[in-house]
Amino acid sequence: MNLVTVLRDSPVVFALACVVTVAFLFLSERSYRESVEALSRLDDMRATLVSISRLSAGLMEAESSQRGYLLTGRKEYLEPFRGAVATVRETLDLLEVEFRDEPESKLLLGELAAMTDTKVSELAEALRLQAIGESESARDLLLGGVGKKATDSQRVIIAKLLAIGNADRALQRAALDRTLLVSRISMAGLSAISLLALFLFLRHTSAAKTHEEELKRTVQDERDGLEVNVAERTAQLTELTRHLLTAREDERNRLARNLHDELGALLTSAKLDAARIKSRLAGAAPETLERLAHLVDTLNSSIALGRRIIEDLRPSTLNNLGLVATLEILAREFAESSGVQVHCTLHAVQLEPASEIVVYRLVQEAVTNISKYAKARNVWLSLRAHGDEVEVSVRDDGVGFDPRAQPRSTYGLMGMRFRVEVEGGSLRVVSAPGQGALIQVTLPQSQSQLQPQA
Repeated sequence: MNLVTVLRDSPVVFALACVVTVAFLFLSERSYRESVEALSRLDDMRATLVSISRLSAGLMEAESSQRGYLLTGRKEYLEPFRGAVATVRETLDLLEVEFRDEPESKLLLGELAAMTDTKVSELAEALRLQAIGESESARDLLLGGVGKKATDSQRVIIAKLLAIGNADRALQRAALDRTLLVSRISMAGLSAISLLALFLFLRHTSAAKTHEEELKRTVQDERDGLEVNVAERTAQLTELTRHLLTAREDERNRLARNLHDELGALLTSAKLDAARIKSRLAGAAPETLERLAHLVDTLNSSIALGRRIIEDLRPSTLNNLGLVATLEILAREFAESSGVQVHCTLHAVQLEPASEIVVYRLVQEAVTNISKYAKARNVWLSLRAHGDEVEVSVRDDGVGFDPRAQPRSTYGLMGMRFRVEVEGGSLRVVSAPGQGALIQVTLPQSQSQLQPQA
């Protein structure tokens, strides 16, 4: 179960998730920008409040410096006075820029600037009078009520500006808190949706995995059932093959007996009759005697043909002389008929009668194929016992072949393999083009012969 499959199976859910995610990202970005703007305004307000505080401090410093000079007459008080006045004027200019978009604060700032100019003018006039020696006039101007009223009015206006600044600062802080709250809610919502999506995905994955496991179990059960069926059918086919091969050999044996008993008796009787007729026609015409001799030769050929057919159907030497002698006869006849040299290494072994027939038929099929296709000059035939098994091999030095490239119409090797497997053995074929061929068979020895005599 991959992501592509999930998206294909749930397009509406995926689209909705995309919309919700984009919405939360939009809210988060908007909250971020509003937070940045609120912080910027808070910084501006903080700077404004600092400017107002600096203005108030400048006025107080200017007044203190002026009074110190008037009381002591020392000129070192004049320099702080001039610096305080310059600071006041710079602060007023800065506040004028900061309050340009705030009508109420701008109006109060105008009143404060006017009062400040009046106060500064008063202070400057008192200092001038003191400088020209009119100390009494300067002191009267200083102690007059005009300066005190201006100072009180300045303090009131400054307090109002500070109050407005603090109120705006509180509003901006509240807006910032709301923005941060919206951002927190957005992040919490996005996290919740992510957790929900993860939960749904894990549940879907778990269900898919469970379904996959069920399918695997079902497939495995079906496979096990098929293996059982294949094993049963294989056993049935093996039994059927054994039955068919046994029936075939029995039929050949029966046919060989019938040919030997009936046809052989008929041909022998006919040959005897021909011999009697020949003895009675001793003085007959030469043409008649020639015909009779030809008849006797034909009967002899028929008897020989019958014997060959009987031996092909069921070699009598297998029952009378044993497997080794039978294979030697087969090898000798093959060498005489094909001109191929056969090298035999045959040892006495103990096999079941059915297995002996299998070995004989296998060697017979192998030498037949060699004579037809191999173009060999030498054949090596081996029979020996190895432990509880009997090994039979037929090897040639012919043209060879590729066992994997055999056409389906070639059933010789397949028939050999089935015959051997029915008897509980195994067949191995080793060959390559130009390197000859080796057919090796392994069969179990006869258990009755292996058991010790009581």
